[in-house]
Amino acid sequence: MALHYFHISDGTTVLDDTGRDLENVELVRKEALAMTRELLNLSGAQASWGSIWAGGIWKVWVTDEPNGAGRTILTLQIFAT
Repeated sequence: MALHYFHISDGTTVLDDTGRDLENVELVRKEALAMTRELLNLSGAQASWGSIWAGGIWKVWVTDEPNGAGRTILTLQIFAT
């Protein structure tokens, strides 16, 4: 298994310095989708949707090193128009 670092940007960037030990890319994809769903649910509850409707791009991206460094394994971007 390998450590994967999940980072979030929704107007504020949060970089993962801990990582999650996942054995394959399919599990990384599932975790990234779960984080994206959670991001959308939490943002809706906090009424901070303004930035996404104003053209802001929210994203979850995964790297093989902490704090946004290293190779990007995948990126999910969310935007609305």
